[in-house]
Amino acid sequence: MKKFSKLMLSLAIAVISVSSFVFPHLTSAEGKTYEIATDITFAPFEFQDTNGEFVGIDIDLLNAIAENQGFNVEIKPLGFNAAVQALESKQVDGVIAGMSITDERERKFDFSDPYFESGVVMAVAEGNEDIASYEDLNGKRVAVKTGTEGASFAQSIQDEYGFKIVTFDDSANMYDDVKTGNSQAVFDDYPVLAYGVAQGNGLQIVTEKEAGGSYGFAVAKGENAELIEMFNDGLANLEESGEYQEILDKYLEAKKSTDAENGFFGLLKESFPSLMNGLKMTMLLTVVSLVIASILGILFGLCRVAHNAVLRAIGTIYVDIFRGTPLIVQAFFIYFGLPAALDFRISAVAAGIITLSLNAGAYMAEIVRGGIESVDKGQMEAARSLGLPYKTAMAKVILPQAIRLMIPSIINQFIITLKDTSILSIIGINELTQSGKIIIARNLESFQMWLIVGAMYFIIIMILTKVSNRMERKIQNGKA
Repeated sequence: MKKFSKLMLSLAIAVISVSSFVFPHLTSAEGKTYEIATDITFAPFEFQDTNGEFVGIDIDLLNAIAENQGFNVEIKPLGFNAAVQALESKQVDGVIAGMSITDERERKFDFSDPYFESGVVMAVAEGNEDIASYEDLNGKRVAVKTGTEGASFAQSIQDEYGFKIVTFDDSANMYDDVKTGNSQAVFDDYPVLAYGVAQGNGLQIVTEKEAGGSYGFAVAKGENAELIEMFNDGLANLEESGEYQEILDKYLEAKKSTDAENGFFGLLKESFPSLMNGLKMTMLLTVVSLVIASILGILFGLCRVAHNAVLRAIGTIYVDIFRGTPLIVQAFFIYFGLPAALDFRISAVAAGIITLSLNAGAYMAEIVRGGIESVDKGQMEAARSLGLPYKTAMAKVILPQAIRLMIPSIINQFIITLKDTSILSIIGINELTQSGKIIIARNLESFQMWLIVGAMYFIIIMILTKVSNRMERKIQNGKA
């Protein structure tokens, strides 16, 4: 029996050894899919083209390395700040977003070998001849983007040259602040600013490139060591084959496209498919959240008017928490805070729906409470005097009358929730507002694009408002 056991053990070891040799992907990271967060508003490193595809130096490089090393990637377009927080909370496996390797970041993340050497330049609005050097910045406003080399460099010389720093989350808004004269200059990573100038962002570079840091691919500290190793090996292979330089040249030497449609209607035609996809996500978030919020609203609304003190306290606490804190804080807590504390992953869409549902549910609870309290108290007394239990009287007599009174307020809450979906762009959900940001990052047409996005919101909300007004009139006429 012992000989048989040893024989079977030897056979198992041999099978595993042969399998590892013939099918290495079974015992390695090959073939695995990694979720990688990025910015998508940081051209030429990451942005979305007119076909809706994620492109840029970082994206093309990552895809080429993944193909070279035999693993797969799923891109998560979160924005730089959200991407870094997602990596800290282990919501994603890695971040590639023109991320400079610094001592502070190396304490939190493990970085790959540097894949790009950056630098910093200063730019002003086209035609501005008053600012040509750092000495001209005294008392002026300077725009920077969070997390960039430009922001770090500006902070390092701020006291010396006496300017004020204004921080932005995306390049398009930062450039617009300078073009409109709110800020007098901008510091940004050289390749990003040079690409923007070539694409017609309305700025001009006025200083020589300062020495900058190195960009690296990052994973959480002590996590996904095999991914870093594959990235480094793939990068070395691409540099040796010349494909790495081809990717750089493709974007750093790119000129403004002449194929794009010109004018307002040309931009609308080009952007319409992406905007419609964003609108679909906006409507999905709104409808699903309102269904869940209605259920929560009825439950906690009933708690608010219950005779039981404990139930009333539960309803009050829920309403106070979600009405007393900003929606953006709730979104960050649910998407970043809870997963980091409890060590689990949640999709941005799921986190967005939960956030909107809980937030809108608190307001719906107050709508339900107000509707119930608007019904004449004699209705409940009459129902109880006929022998109906409290729960039956509430369900059969009070709620039907209260719901009729609540319908206009519920439609108004629908409108508010629809507008609140725009806040969820901060956690990378590609709804209508985020779609607009992504398109602006590509074409830098801020005014026209926000006009289009605003018009789309306006049309939908006006339709809902008209429906609400009509229903309210019907209810009033019915009561009359």
